[in-house]
Amino acid sequence: MPKGKFIPYSAAELDWLEEHRSMVISDYHRAFVAEFARDDVTAGHLHALRKRKGWKTGRTGHFAKGQEPMNKGKKCAPGTGGLHPNARRTQFKKGERKGVAVKLYKPVGAERLSKNGYRERKIHDDMPLQSRWRAVHLIEWEAANGPVPEGYCLKCLGDKLNTDPSNWELISRALLPRLAGGNRYRHVLAYDDAPDELKPAVLAVAKVEHAAREARKS
Repeated sequence: MPKGKFIPYSAAELDWLEEHRSMVISDYHRAFVAEFARDDVTAGHLHALRKRKGWKTGRTGHFAKGQEPMNKGKKCAPGTGGLHPNARRTQFKKGERKGVAVKLYKPVGAERLSKNGYRERKIHDDMPLQSRWRAVHLIEWEAANGPVPEGYCLKCLGDKLNTDPSNWELISRALLPRLAGGNRYRHVLAYDDAPDELKPAVLAVAKVEHAAREARKS
């Protein structure tokens, strides 16, 4: 049928179509053709008619919150959908790297510089992603001294790129606020901003102040 040609419907047909407007379009068309022998009408014609008339089907076309997909838990038949040879050919395979991932990949043992200026080493290829890299100074310090105790961290005594354990001191995390510097009301030199020759003094003052505070609390 040429596009745009007027399709007449009788009053009885329109009454039936409006009454059954909530049917799924394929069933709607099949039932209409069977009822009125209208082989000249397609499912697309009925869909367009339903829209022109403003007949609501009761469906929004959206998933309601909490509604499960009809195909949830169902596998495609062999050779169809996700099991079609063309689909299988382009599907991701565990351990496979393609495109940009190949260019960005770094092998275990590779090192990089973090945005804060620390050397990091890749220690594995597993998940999660953020666990793949670890600070080199932590690796070398723990190799010499054992795991960093809970509530403690390592503070650099000089050059951040020097990962020798002797260049890192184990301190309580409670000291970190005192090493972060002052604010607009209290001007204190931050440990990381201090020249290397002043860092031991800044650290010593922070330890004394922290010890005094702990003593007042006890």
